[in-house]
Amino acid sequence: MVKGIAHLAFQVTDMERAVRFYDTALGFRRKFTLEDDQKNPWIVYLQVNERQFIELFYAKAPLLRSAGSVSYQHLCIEVEDIRGVAAKLEASGIRLVHPVIRGLDHNWQCWIADPDGNPIELMEYGESALQLA
Repeated sequence: MVKGIAHLAFQVTDMERAVRFYDTALGFRRKFTLEDDQKNPWIVYLQVNERQFIELFYAKAPLLRSAGSVSYQHLCIEVEDIRGVAAKLEASGIRLVHPVIRGLDHNWQCWIADPDGNPIELMEYGESALQLA
């Protein structure tokens, strides 16, 4: 039986910048770091909640982005008080890629991007959220 999503993994070009972003923007704290067989830094685990994580991999080569890529669309984080979260992000210098709006699924959302350009949706379930109906 599926219990939930354990982690999402991203390659990052600047690990410390990425860790600072996820900590500052979303409050995801560094849990632990793994090394490869040659004792080189390999993965940094960031804790989302008790059982969910983001894995940040050190990029081994330039990240490839193509207009036709469909393997990654975006990460969506559920939040409480979307307007308060958006205001806090902007006050800390994190630019909203898209301001708070009500989506077609009746939820409130806004968008940011991590330092490598990965899109992140922040969402507050609305009272008539289709996901909760």
